[in-house]
Amino acid sequence: MPVSASASRRVSSAVLRFGRRAVTGTVAVLVLVAGVWASWGAAQHVMLPKGRERGTVEVTRCGAGSCTGPYTPVSAGSRPRGRVVVEDTVAVAEGRTYPVVVKPGSDDVVRSGTAGVLYAWVPLGGALLLASVLVAGGLRLTRAAWVLAGAGLALLTAAFVAV
Repeated sequence: MPVSASASRRVSSAVLRFGRRAVTGTVAVLVLVAGVWASWGAAQHVMLPKGRERGTVEVTRCGAGSCTGPYTPVSAGSRPRGRVVVEDTVAVAEGRTYPVVVKPGSDDVVRSGTAGVLYAWVPLGGALLLASVLVAGGLRLTRAAWVLAGAGLALLTAAFVAV
């Protein structure tokens, strides 16, 4: 039984539509996973501080992408250090003291507290914004795209205000 030309076009159109949605959905999910992956590197230390060394760092010098200063312990079992390294960002300024968590096995620290948590999740905020464009354009799901964009914008704004 031969297939008509119009039926063939409908089938091929449906297959192409499904393929576009599958590829766009996969890319959107990969962007979100990459955002979580990029954020988790710092967020795990800030969000799960139990058993980690906590304290404060007084930033005395910044340059070449990092800031340094003496570390004063707050948690039991933590030892003072003459010099620890914190990533130089808009979130760190010379002469200020910040609560930090020490990354295990190193002298690297990350900011703790609300500002540290929000700042650690900034890559996810960017990923949410990028995924919203993919969801709106490729999947034609405008409400879901607005939700993703709103969540990303809220996260980035909260991080900016907190830092």
